[in-house]
Amino acid sequence: MNDTLAPHEEIEAELLLEAIFRQYHYDFRGYSRGSLHRRLIRAMQRFDCESLSQLQHMLLRDPAVFGELMGFLTIQVSEMFRDPAYFRALREKVIPHLRTFPSLKVWIAGCANGEEFYSLAILFREEGLEDRTIFYCTDISPAALQKAEAGIFDLDRIQLYTENHRLSGGHSSLSDYYTAAYGAAVFDKSLRRRAVFAQHNLASDHVFTEAQLVSSRNVLIYFDRELQDRSLGLFGESLVRGGFLGLGSRETLRFSHHGDGFDDFDAEQKIYRRNALALERTANAA
Repeated sequence: MNDTLAPHEEIEAELLLEAIFRQYHYDFRGYSRGSLHRRLIRAMQRFDCESLSQLQHMLLRDPAVFGELMGFLTIQVSEMFRDPAYFRALREKVIPHLRTFPSLKVWIAGCANGEEFYSLAILFREEGLEDRTIFYCTDISPAALQKAEAGIFDLDRIQLYTENHRLSGGHSSLSDYYTAAYGAAVFDKSLRRRAVFAQHNLASDHVFTEAQLVSSRNVLIYFDRELQDRSLGLFGESLVRGGFLGLGSRETLRFSHHGDGFDDFDAEQKIYRRNALALERTANAA
């Protein structure tokens, strides 16, 4: 099967996404079509469907099918301390500013299976900020949130995570934070004591907290421009003045209508800082 959709299949794909939204209230209509179409093709193969219309028929009648389909529609591949230079920049440049706040809220938007949360929780512990921080870990996928809260990762990935942690400027050994057993690394549950795991859809939900740091990395690349813009608006509304936004290495906010509400803080590592203009825009919208 080719990894592209024929014109009539593109129509079927649009109808399927609309059916998902109406039946299950998950909105994938603003996701980048190229990536989404490839995932739908793989889902057709998994469910042995000859067409997307047949797949739509199945998922509308069986919620279990939709639950499994979510695994194809959402991307949950990440790694701890991914792009170590980003975490080093947080440690060396952003943390000194965050120290000035008496309490901190960090929103990890699109936390997937939890790798970024545990990276930030470890970093904040090493920098002495854990006890004054609440981490809000959100994702569209309930299954991903369950994995994130469990904090169990394949042991064969730990060597990569350990090297990433070292390159990020870690003050200790990553092995201090997990127990190895039966081919898995189980991270210390104390890392989760300041964390809230909650379902949140950037396509349809609204801001729920005021934060000093929003880290949403390698999420926007799966959205179309309109949904990217909406998401960046949510991040801007959530951040306090002088708060920080971290994006993925292939992401930017400079195309966005909300771009002028942020200043470059570390352009190379895609870290931005909310400015007064964003604050005024939020106040006027209210």
